Amino acid sequence: MLAKLTTKNQLTLPRDIAKEFNGIKYFDVAVQEGRIVLAPVRIQPVDANLAGIRKKMEKLGITPANVAEAIRWARSRAK
Repeated sequence: MLAKLTTKNQLTLPRDIAKEFNGIKYFDVAVQEGRIVLAPVRIQPVDANLAGIRKKMEKLGITPANVAEAIRWARSRAK
C-alpha cells in the first residue's frame, strides 16, 4: 500500500492499516535502518499513572525517604 507525503509533511494511513489500530490516535515515530517505524501509543491521564506508581511503591515497601536517597545517589554519580 502507498501513503503519500503532503506538502505539509503529513501522511494518511490507508484505511485497511488504520482499522488494525482501532482507538489509537497517537503513534511513536522513529527511523530504523532507513525506514519509518510507527508504534501505537495509548495516552493516559497523569493522575492514573501516578496512582498506579504510588500503589506499586507501597506494595514494594518503597518510602519517600528511599526515593530521596536514590535521587541523591544518582545525582552524585552524574558529576
